[in-house]
Amino acid sequence: MTTVTTITLSTFFIITTTILTFTKAHNITAILSPFPEYSQFNNYLTQTKLDDDINSHETITVLVLNNGIMSSLADKHPLSVIKAVLSLHILLDYYDNKKLHAISDGTTLSTTLYQTTGNAPGNVGFVNITDLKGGKVGFGSAVSGSKLDSSYTKSVKQIPYNISVLEISSPIIAPGILTAPAPSADVNITGLLEKAGCKTFVKLITDTGVLKVFQKAAGNGLTIFAPSDEAFKAAGTPDLSTLTSAELVALLEYHALGSYTPKGSLKTTKKPISTLATNAGGKYDLSVSTAGDSVTLVSGVGSSRLASTVLDSTPLCVFTVDNLLLPTELFGKAPSPAPDMSPESAPAPAPEMLAPEPAAPAPSPFLSPPAPPMESPASGPAPAEEPTADSQNSDASNDVNAVKAPLVYIALVSVLMSYVMI
Repeated sequence: MTTVTTITLSTFFIITTTILTFTKAHNITAILSPFPEYSQFNNYLTQTKLDDDINSHETITVLVLNNGIMSSLADKHPLSVIKAVLSLHILLDYYDNKKLHAISDGTTLSTTLYQTTGNAPGNVGFVNITDLKGGKVGFGSAVSGSKLDSSYTKSVKQIPYNISVLEISSPIIAPGILTAPAPSADVNITGLLEKAGCKTFVKLITDTGVLKVFQKAAGNGLTIFAPSDEAFKAAGTPDLSTLTSAELVALLEYHALGSYTPKGSLKTTKKPISTLATNAGGKYDLSVSTAGDSVTLVSGVGSSRLASTVLDSTPLCVFTVDNLLLPTELFGKAPSPAPDMSPESAPAPAPEMLAPEPAAPAPSPFLSPPAPPMESPASGPAPAEEPTADSQNSDASNDVNAVKAPLVYIALVSVLMSYVMI
């Protein structure tokens, strides 16, 4: 009976996780692909990796610009500025036509993705949304004295209350955002790292010549995971003086990727990723684990949390990490804890050894009769609101799934819990 309960609970949690993942997942590139008028906006989301940031958030609103507006913006500014501007058009909240016209007190400030970069002083990373009445809603920078130069044009797509895509008439421009200097190919990597408290790492990459490898790769895309000075002093950190010169170089190159991979892209990474140390002699790869907004890099020996973002400017990204990243190719796999073989902890003999009588097979939840219907619809979830006229271009199947997913979840819970109670 205990075995049946354990299997049922495991199945329950697997199905629960799958349902929640399904109902929350979205892909901004796929959402915009049927709309050719936003192809340039969509393309720049991919180039700047903002698409990964959007997909990693459960609740988000994207204010899109048509191709004409995007062409004018792109012709005058480098990719780093375009990324900053588009980040200001990604709101970390859900807004649709109905919510825009029901703002408390008629105006609100919304946090944007630009605010999370650390490059937005004061209110630069916030957007002012104001209901101007008469069916018009204005958008502008939240910096005092800024005008509402943009207005809501139409609804493009909604998956309530997960992601909303709205078209606006012109770009939202915060003071100073267009004049930010473009990253230089000869950016001072050592200066940035020393200021971030990674002097030991700087000395190692300088002495071994790995710094030149980083500088050469930076022009085409580079991401660095720099251990802090404290990481080299932490308990359990291996003695690096025992490594050969080639092994030390491999260890340092293991702390970098040969591509521009900001935090949002790391959060959506599912497969192991290659590092600069990857070669024919070893994989030298890393895996990524996320929990909310926290990102952890996992090697075969241990793990290290992304502590801070030193620089995120296409095509270079620099992070600090809490611990050294130790590849299995140099340090082997982490040892598994030895089992406790004391008499007190020895496992009890299996029931079959005490009583050879065969046990009845465990019932399968997938062969069980369906759960009885709910007696009163009043106790169920509230019916979904009727779609507004400007959201009729939404994919009907997505909306139906979004409404029905909780009902499927409740039915599965009812079936599975009936076995748990046996």
